Amino acid sequence: MTVDWIGVADVVAAICMLLGAFLAFAAGIGIVRFPDLLARMHAATKPQVLGLILMLVGVGLRVHVWSVVGMLVLVVVFQLLTAPVGAHMVGRAGFRTGKVVHEDLVVDDLTADQEAALAEEDAAEAAEEDEGREPSSDAPR
Repeated sequence: MTVDWIGVADVVAAICMLLGAFLAFAAGIGIVRFPDLLARMHAATKPQVLGLILMLVGVGLRVHVWSVVGMLVLVVVFQLLTAPVGAHMVGRAGFRTGKVVHEDLVVDDLTADQEAALAEEDAAEAAEEDEGREPSSDAPR
């Protein structure tokens, strides 16, 4: 009795595609239904990336062409590199614009860092004013 590896790969590809589609759908529902920025950001990155990876694994198992599989691997690598960076930037922008509820945070390291940076900027402006120079306004607040 021999095993039909192409048939097995097709079944595994179908399972991966269904799981990936479910995770992508769940990510979309989470973006719409979650109440705050950080929860929506989590829904936009974690299940969406895993869903995309599962979908691409399913496509790679189904296609059986090395050039296509190589391109799919590149898509996965770039998705894994860019999704965390994008989520980090969205989170910082939301934090700075006041979209994050500080009472919901368990650990809040960014507020202390922002206050320290603002104190340093104020000290630098005060030192420039004491020297009789116009304070520089090239640093964003």
